[in-house]
Amino acid sequence: MKVAVLGAGTMGHGIAQVSAMAGHDVWLRDVEDDIVRDGLNSIESNLEGGVEREKVTPGERDATLDRLTGTTDLDEAAGDADLVVEAVPEDTDLKQSVLSEAADAAPADAVLASNTSSLPVTELASVLENPERFVGLHFFNPVHIMALVEVVVAEQTSDETLAFASDFVEDVGKTAVEVTDSPGFASSRLGVALGVEAMRMVEEGVADPRDVDAAMELGYNHPMGPIELGDVVGLDVRLDILEHLREELGERFRPPQSLKRKVRAGKLGKKTGEGFYIWEDGEIVGTSGERGGEQ
Repeated sequence: MKVAVLGAGTMGHGIAQVSAMAGHDVWLRDVEDDIVRDGLNSIESNLEGGVEREKVTPGERDATLDRLTGTTDLDEAAGDADLVVEAVPEDTDLKQSVLSEAADAAPADAVLASNTSSLPVTELASVLENPERFVGLHFFNPVHIMALVEVVVAEQTSDETLAFASDFVEDVGKTAVEVTDSPGFASSRLGVALGVEAMRMVEEGVADPRDVDAAMELGYNHPMGPIELGDVVGLDVRLDILEHLREELGERFRPPQSLKRKVRAGKLGKKTGEGFYIWEDGEIVGTSGERGGEQ
């Protein structure tokens, strides 16, 4: 099967990697050569790490890389594709524009999917000529490690498209959870509710980020605490989701001021080296020192 992934950032290159590892021919497309190259380099780095940990054989690494093609040409990526997965930033207009262009470039019977973590897939589908061929595929970060994929069913999604999407998720070694289109789906709505309360606790001086995270990791067996998870996902992404959920569901999803300030300052978490934590070489080396007095 040919899979086109549109967007070579964190989520896009992760989806491309697991698709190629499952034996699919994958085209990874972005608008600039440097972004495509960075995405492919990240995949190679992930695979090298897998080889070092003996999770991936050298043969599997090489075969995966051989199935990957990077491009800035949408027609090259989506032409003849069986599945096109959009993984661009969380902006409705941008996603609708990319999906519309992809639908024109792809075969009429191709399935189109969005990796959105919170935007209404029914609204995204509304710009498509054949919206019954559209579905949400919400992968989790890091894609090559996390086992869950939310299959988000738009009002227009056909039973055939849903079955195709669920089969694809299983084929790439993930577990599908079917969710009806609703604000924040299941995971984002629950995840940011926990994350926003954790940020408020830090603001109020209840505990510093390390202790908040340790409480959830040790007390509730979470693999990663909510503050660290926000830094890993990206504080800008967290803010976008919260603002969307606040508009849809009310003030309980009001973004904390500390989150807004960090995003305005470009302190977006792991990807920029600082968020609620200080990061070096992908590891936490300290906290940002922001505690208390921020309501």
